[in-house]
Amino acid sequence: MEGYFLECTYIYCLSKTMDFNTFLNKLSTKPVRVVAPEVDFDAYIPIDLSVANKALDSLDVGSSTALNTYINKYLQSHQKLIAFGGYLERRSLYNRSAYFSESNAFEPRNIHLGIDFWCAAETAVLAAFDGVIHSYADNTNYGDYGPTVVLKHCVNNSVFYTLYGHLSRSSIKDLNKETQILKNQVIGFVGCSVINGDYAPHLHFQLIKDIENFKGDYPGVCSEKKLGFYSQNCPDPNLILKLSKGNK
Repeated sequence: MEGYFLECTYIYCLSKTMDFNTFLNKLSTKPVRVVAPEVDFDAYIPIDLSVANKALDSLDVGSSTALNTYINKYLQSHQKLIAFGGYLERRSLYNRSAYFSESNAFEPRNIHLGIDFWCAAETAVLAAFDGVIHSYADNTNYGDYGPTVVLKHCVNNSVFYTLYGHLSRSSIKDLNKETQILKNQVIGFVGCSVINGDYAPHLHFQLIKDIENFKGDYPGVCSEKKLGFYSQNCPDPNLILKLSKGNK
């Protein structure tokens, strides 16, 4: 009987997740823009920063300078301006920071839960939907988000959150919680490696169903053991971004 109830609970949770994913997918028929309003989608290109990318084997991915050089060369060789990707990508670049294994050295966090937009520092960051400022913080751990903004959205009576990490410090200056934000409003700018957790400049964009008790923060990388929970609570941002559906 216990197994029956566990199976029913799993099916119910899976159904609720699918319902939420369907809801997100239907929010817009067109790609939702979260960076660089002046850059056409033709200038975007996917990038693979996973452990499967053998080109990274000889690269010091722990160095923001080396990673920035790699990404810039990648963009230049393809004549593009913004590289994107990373949802559920297993990455070795988090191995450099104890922040991703401090709770359990035998269960490192290395699976990415959002989509990254690798672009120039000071690139404008846009709100994905109408909403309010839920919270913000400067997450200063080595390898962390740096300045971060979380927006709360309520669409068709459904509440969810979007997180914007690795911003400039000026992006969180003079902010106020519950401030109304409009879709496509500039809410900040991409930060440089000095203040963004020591990464090549980029925006980390993440969808969150339940923010739990977090303020100005939420795990953006998880372990294999906790992937089931986080992949449900943090759906694929491409459900709304639609960057892999022929929008180019």
